[in-house]
Amino acid sequence: MATTINDTRHSNARLTSIVVLIALSVLLNYVDRGAIGVAAPLMKGELQLSATGFGIAVSAFFWVYAPACLLVGWLCDRFCVYRVFALGVALWAISTALTGFVGGLASLILLRLFLGLGESIAFPGSSKIFAAEIPAPRRGIANASVSAALAFGPALGTLFGGAILGEWGWRAIFWIFGLATLVWLIPWQVAAAPLRARSVAAPSAERVSMRRLLRIPTLWRMGLVHFLSNYGFYFLLAWLPLYLVNTRGYSIGEMTLLTTLGFTTQGIVALAAGWLSDRMVARGAHEGQLRRGLMVAGQLATAAAIAGIAVGDGMATLACWLVVAGFGTGLVATNLFAIGQIFAGPRAAGSWIGAQNALGNVSGIVGPVITGLIVDYLGGYGWAFACAAAMAALGALLWWAIIPDIRQIET
Repeated sequence: MATTINDTRHSNARLTSIVVLIALSVLLNYVDRGAIGVAAPLMKGELQLSATGFGIAVSAFFWVYAPACLLVGWLCDRFCVYRVFALGVALWAISTALTGFVGGLASLILLRLFLGLGESIAFPGSSKIFAAEIPAPRRGIANASVSAALAFGPALGTLFGGAILGEWGWRAIFWIFGLATLVWLIPWQVAAAPLRARSVAAPSAERVSMRRLLRIPTLWRMGLVHFLSNYGFYFLLAWLPLYLVNTRGYSIGEMTLLTTLGFTTQGIVALAAGWLSDRMVARGAHEGQLRRGLMVAGQLATAAAIAGIAVGDGMATLACWLVVAGFGTGLVATNLFAIGQIFAGPRAAGSWIGAQNALGNVSGIVGPVITGLIVDYLGGYGWAFACAAAMAALGALLWWAIIPDIRQIET
């Protein structure tokens, strides 16, 4: 009996370390992904990028990232997810570091493409591991740890990136962030070693083909609401630093403080929402209904915040609206992938989340270009903020209108 208890404790400790490392990888994912936004106030001028050119560079990440999620999700269901995860992290870390050497738009776009390919592992890989290893009463906090990291990544990236930008310039941001991500591979190789031997790939007889998944209407509906959820978040991630410095006239230090506040709030709310939702599910709450309600609330808060940032006057008002934005995006991030994991079940989670994430991240392809065109040709950010707020509000409506009862679908 004592041996069984010790084995269970050892297994739980190992899984906890894996969850923590996955969360840390997502934090680094968003530090590296968002570095271009922090570097933008100086990078844009040195590389002589127009708003449209900058938007294309941001968008280029998603040209590969979105379709690669389909392939990576398929790989996670068929091969050792722990090895696939390590390869993806290594690729994006090297791409980040090399971005510090770019000399123009072409080389910047090329490295953004490789960055997108590497970072496509994060959510299909983590969802595969969580769906296979984490029981339902702990699903919320596992996903919340990833969602909090998704928020703390931009927060820390902005905080440290802003300091690096002011001290050593924009190129050093990419060098330092890329090296930090490479270091993550050391503890991952150690922690994942016992799990690599048994993997969590489904036996061939139990695998669900991507073609079969893509015939399920609910997956396409989840992709649509994922698109609408991402649009506002990516808008703030890519454009807020540039907007605050170049349009509102704030210093880099003030921009860093404001942006960090919003993302820090998102991380705290994500953790709180994950912990609270797990407690409610454990006490008998219907998990699907609970997570749907949190998604609607998060979308509405995000829409209101984006509109408020556009019209808010003064640093204190902007700070309040950024807290609201963090509240909304924190609720969304905690539940978006958890709901996909419920629909998919353990054997199809990698492929489902890969497809859902691919569809949802089309917003990253079209959104930055739309914003750049609006800024260049309509003479300011007003309509860009209006568009992002409308997308978030539409997402709240569609979560009620088109998403069916949230439960595992027969695949």
